[in-house]
Order: sequence, then C-alpha cells, then structure tokens
Amino acid sequence: MIKKMITRKLLITSAVIFALSLIWLIPTNKNYTLKDIPQKLEYVNINTKNHEIYLLNKDNLLSRTNIAIDSTTNEDLAKELIEVLIKDGSGENKIPSGFKSFLPSDTKINSLKIEDDLIKINFSKELLTINEELEEKMVEAIIYTLTSIDKINKVIIYIDNNILTKLPNSKKLIPPTLTREFGINKVYDITSYKDINQVTIYYLDKYNDDYYYVPVTKYLNDNKEKIEIIIEELSSNSMYNTNLMSFLNSNAKLLSSSTSDDKLLLEFNEYIFNDMDNLEILEEVIYTICLSVKDNYDVKEVIFNVNNKQIYKSVLKTIE
Repeated sequence: MIKKMITRKLLITSAVIFALSLIWLIPTNKNYTLKDIPQKLEYVNINTKNHEIYLLNKDNLLSRTNIAIDSTTNEDLAKELIEVLIKDGSGENKIPSGFKSFLPSDTKINSLKIEDDLIKINFSKELLTINEELEEKMVEAIIYTLTSIDKINKVIIYIDNNILTKLPNSKKLIPPTLTREFGINKVYDITSYKDINQVTIYYLDKYNDDYYYVPVTKYLNDNKEKIEIIIEELSSNSMYNTNLMSFLNSNAKLLSSSTSDDKLLLEFNEYIFNDMDNLEILEEVIYTICLSVKDNYDVKEVIFNVNNKQIYKSVLKTIE
C-alpha cells in the first residue's frame, strides 16, 4: 500500500516537472535579445520617460546622468529633479548606481516659479548647512540640472524669500541670476589674471560597464577659439584627472571652423574616424564634442566635415 502511494506521488511529481519544462521550451511570439534582459533583475518599463540630472560621482565630480521622471509640466519636472538632488529625499530611489545626492537632507522647496526662460526657486534655510567643500558644487548642480529643462537658461536661488548672492561658508559672491557661465567642476590653469578664457569640456567616465559624461570648466590663459581648445583638450594624452577619458584620437586635428546660420562647421583630418574604411566616428567622440559645443556656443547644429565632405550632422537639441 505504502509502496503504491510513493510510486503515485513520484509519477505526479514527474508529470508536473515535465509540464513546466514544456512551458519554458515552447517559444513565444517575442524574440529576446540581451537588451531585453533587465539589469540587476529590476523591472524596466520601456515607456518610462527619462531626463538628465547632475549628481556627484565617486570622485565628487558633478556628472551628467539620467533618471526616470513622472512629471508632465516644467514646474513639476523642476521640483522632481531637485528632490532627487536632496540627500535622503523623496527622489533618492531614482538615483542610478555610482552616483549620489548631496543637498542637505532637511532642505525643502518652499516655492518654484517659471517666467519665460527663468526659474525662481525658493529653498528653506537648511540649504545653507551644506559643507564648505561642496557649497559651490551645490550651486553648480542646481544650475545645470534646472537649465537642462527645455527653454530654461537662467536660475535665481532664494533662501526663505531672500536671493542667494554669496556662498554660505566661504562668503564668496555669486551673481543673483545664474546661468551655465557660472561653470562646473572648475579647474584653474592660469598664470595671469589677464586674457582668461573659460571653456567647458565634456569628458567620459565609467561606472561598471556604463560610460557617462562629466563636464569640466577650465580657466586658461589662452586666447584661441573655444572649439580649438575643446578639440586640443579632448585629443590630449594627459587629463587633469586620470579617471576622466576621451576617445578622440590624439592625432585628430581641427583644421578649421566657422559659424553660419546657427550652425558650427568643423573641418577635421581623417583621424577623427575610428574606422577609416567605413568613415565612422565613435558616438562617444561625437557626444563629447557636441555637448561641449552646446555649453560654449549659441548654435543649433554641429557639422563634421573631412576633406570638405560632410560626414556627420548633429542637431544639438536632440543630444540626450
């Protein structure tokens, strides 16, 4: 009797296992690729909207990354992005691995208003408790994050209804109306206070297998055109910060540049290509150049030429 019961249970178990194996083996209508496998087994909604934000990386450099957003208006988007910048805030779960928020944890947004291309944002006094070594980066992060919103170019920061005009610890004066000309991740390479050129250049950094972009504003005694400095810096074999990278070939040269009708035309030698046969330029090279142009020039398109032939055209508004 007992033997029969055991045999029956074994048969039922075998049948269940066989049925489950058939479910796994029968193909569905969808063909899966590696792209379809969610990273870290997290649920990925392909309909999720993303937006850029500037967060600290492992080296305490403000870096350009993306987060999922829910907002449908610019006012709500601005609040949502700033909430992510606040340490231990409601948006902390949106921060990608390898990055961190750093605005003081008890900071509140008292109010936010958009007037044309200007955002007026009023914080609670807790914002002023930022550490001195991060106070300038705090302002940079707010500026760059808010001006990443379409048609927003200027920011005024208020603390309990008073305009912030100096940093809370060092007391360094800052303009009442802030733009990206304030700079980000600043580096000073100057020997004189005369003929200073300010240029923002985007480099690459890496977390695990993912690359992202890090803007650096350099102050130099160099009166060359900004695009010349950008290409020279990106093609240099030595970076001021060894963790930052550029994939632009060290032999790549900018032969000429000109602006016309909101377009920046760049004429390169053939070393701009990573593949000479197919005349291809690395996406990372295109992005580091175009993001740098976007922060330094008031143009809408960048055109890459080699031997007087157009190889690539980038519309800056579509750069993600």
